[in-house]
Amino acid sequence: MVRSPVGYIIRVTTSSNASILAIDLGTSAVKLAAVTLRGKILGGTVEPLNLQLLPEGGAEQDPESWWAAIVRGTRRLLDSGAVSASDILGINASVQWSGTVAVDAHGKPLRPALIWMDSRGRGHVRRVAHGFPAIEGYGLRQLFSWVRITGGAPTLSGKDPLGHILYLQSEHPDVYRDTYKFLEPKDWLNQRLCGRFVSSHDTITLHWVTDNRDLSRVAYDEGLLRMTGLPRDKLPDLVPAATVLGPLVPEAARALGLSDTVQVISGAPDILAAAVGSGAVRDHEAHLCMGTSAWISCHVPYKKTDLLHQMGSLPSALPGRYLLTNEQDAAGICLTTLKDRLLFGPESTLPEAERFPLLEREAGQVAAGSDQLLFLPWLNGERSPVDDATLRGAFFNQSLQTTRGHLVRAVMEGVAYNTRWLFSYVEKFVGRRLDSVRIIGGGARSRLWCQIQADVLDRRIQQVDEPVLANARGAAFQAAVALGRLTVEDIPALVPIAETFEPNPRNRALYDELFGEFLHLYKSNKAIFARLNRERRA
Repeated sequence: MVRSPVGYIIRVTTSSNASILAIDLGTSAVKLAAVTLRGKILGGTVEPLNLQLLPEGGAEQDPESWWAAIVRGTRRLLDSGAVSASDILGINASVQWSGTVAVDAHGKPLRPALIWMDSRGRGHVRRVAHGFPAIEGYGLRQLFSWVRITGGAPTLSGKDPLGHILYLQSEHPDVYRDTYKFLEPKDWLNQRLCGRFVSSHDTITLHWVTDNRDLSRVAYDEGLLRMTGLPRDKLPDLVPAATVLGPLVPEAARALGLSDTVQVISGAPDILAAAVGSGAVRDHEAHLCMGTSAWISCHVPYKKTDLLHQMGSLPSALPGRYLLTNEQDAAGICLTTLKDRLLFGPESTLPEAERFPLLEREAGQVAAGSDQLLFLPWLNGERSPVDDATLRGAFFNQSLQTTRGHLVRAVMEGVAYNTRWLFSYVEKFVGRRLDSVRIIGGGARSRLWCQIQADVLDRRIQQVDEPVLANARGAAFQAAVALGRLTVEDIPALVPIAETFEPNPRNRALYDELFGEFLHLYKSNKAIFARLNRERRA
């Protein structure tokens, strides 16, 4: 790995191969990788991104900063010699989901993007969802319409594009009036690449206004548009998943240093691309992502919804397939927050690259269970298996003997308890025991964290090779399928497993007990969180 002043280069090989430029636009960074049509990662770059957190649950990013980071990273990747510009056949993006970019007729953002963490529209969603009789905050009529037609329903936390658009409509009427289209982050990026204002069937789902009952004919539903108040003329046209949108526009090609013959593929939300990149593409094969947020997902052969636990099978990144989707708001960001805000201040002289390894070593010296220190990972509320924007994080049962290693291990275990909480409902959803789970994301680089997940879940955990680049690999696979260079059946054999972690039976009883206490802490404190954070609710 060779570090540069801005980002860093990952040199895997310098072989020249026909490749896809895969863009993985996350919350904290954009990762770019040159990936062959068979999934071999030739090299990649990582560029950091800034996130602005605002009062009342606001979370915004500048779309132009996304584009600038992509241009820098692409140029750096090409300059590294890992791949030649002439070898790039297509470009495809895996992007943070459930965000909103308001643009004019030229695709120029009118304001910063509201991203998936932004909950300022919660009051407006609850107004639209309200009715009598009510079920879990939803009017029965609205709930029935959403679930029957879309396969789910908007989160009452306001973190879906529905909440974002209604918020802009009410609180920023000038922006709303001047908006030509409201685009997901992926769709804004595609517009910048190829000039088209479109969204794919999988990406548009979280607007909750499309009929997903027949995957061959996904379309906006006029009744849902009226019910939610979303304007059809301000929403993008729709294309199927894994669609070739056309070549790069000359301006984008010049900025990236690529040929204007490079084809742009429709791309996929991060959760959906990760499912492909994990290699778990057969029905009921699960993967766990531990990135900034976390999720447990698998393809299923049916449309189904568990509204009470915020999960459902929605259109997949693979044509004609459904994917079980859910999300937990905070996973890796819990450890990053502990590191940056509590354990290492700006005056620290320890190089950034050495901080996580040091913390992992210290956590590894602490016994399983962290001497009964528990961590609640709800730093930004929660989505699944409960939808509650007022939940917050906490350390519980700290003593004078608590060390830095205890704090770090407790965070790792707290995220794993939260995973187990969700996992129990995932298995109920699919109606079977999932004996093995593939793991990806930044947290999957930690052998200790992988073992903790195996022990807490009591399941085999398979660490995917290059887990941080799983989304990029998934984007490349989707592009190869769209271009007719690969079949879905080819994918599982093309994703290597770096290491397998079996659950340690000696830790079974301890983790069962502590998981029970974790759930008890939620039940006994959720009302306190609601009172303390009531000003954040509508």
